[in-house]
Amino acid sequence: MIFTHGLHLRAVLMQALRTFFIGRGYLEVETPLRIPGLAPEAYIVPLTSEGWFLQTSPELCMKRLLAAGIPKIFQLCKCFRKGERGDRHLPEFTMLEWYAAKSDYRDLMAECEALLRYLAAAMGKAGVLEWQGRRIDLGAEWERITVAEAFRCYAPCTVEEALAQDRFDEMLVEYVEPHLGMATPTFLCDYPAALGALARLSPVDVTVAERFELYVAGLELANGFSELVDPVEQRTRFLAEQEAIRLQGRDPGPMPEVFLDGLFTMPPAAGIALGVDRLVMLFAGADNIDQVVAFTPEGL
Repeated sequence: MIFTHGLHLRAVLMQALRTFFIGRGYLEVETPLRIPGLAPEAYIVPLTSEGWFLQTSPELCMKRLLAAGIPKIFQLCKCFRKGERGDRHLPEFTMLEWYAAKSDYRDLMAECEALLRYLAAAMGKAGVLEWQGRRIDLGAEWERITVAEAFRCYAPCTVEEALAQDRFDEMLVEYVEPHLGMATPTFLCDYPAALGALARLSPVDVTVAERFELYVAGLELANGFSELVDPVEQRTRFLAEQEAIRLQGRDPGPMPEVFLDGLFTMPPAAGIALGVDRLVMLFAGADNIDQVVAFTPEGL
């Protein structure tokens, strides 16, 4: 359990998040935590609840609201993922997600910059974050580097070789992430197409998806992308993910048919998920996620 000052800091940050998005014309929404089907993603193991699932992300329901005609939405909510426990992971955690119609991943990157600078001002940080002995300048130009470039610079193999060996995540964590966001925040962008399950492929290079992750001092903070709104292509990708899940010996659950139907009316859009607990870690100077939540699973 964290001390009182930490709880106050977290509360101030949550209010600042809401103020930022409301000021930009976003509507705050709430969607169900317990749903009948998820977007199948082989690297995420969900928790079940009486035959349904606890959401791993509010993504599917929020996109249905976009398809229903609400152009700009955000949500602060709890998400659940089985087996995720460590210094930077909790099985139950707080997520910020926001979606905007007629936007792409470049718009999201610009909005991330505006958001962190706004939060720094609100928290009295004067445009600088200090974490893990690093001073991160939010006011300078933020680094943008493609996944392919990052692997060429820092990894012992190319991104294609890492994928072929099924070692992409291992190489990313061990060799690439420690170099990201060390002077300014870094956008790691243009992920291989195979790693953009719900992201639109680049119109100029179909081998990559319009996806990015945001890093600050080596800490992965957010994952955003231009949304895939083609229901036929999305179904094909979901089928591939379901097969990958079966090969792991797990049941992928039902296909999210209502979501796929909604894609027929969903406008071009972009969306992003940001880990709030990790964001609090940055502003609190905490080196362990346990320090920024009121209760850990082991303390209940």
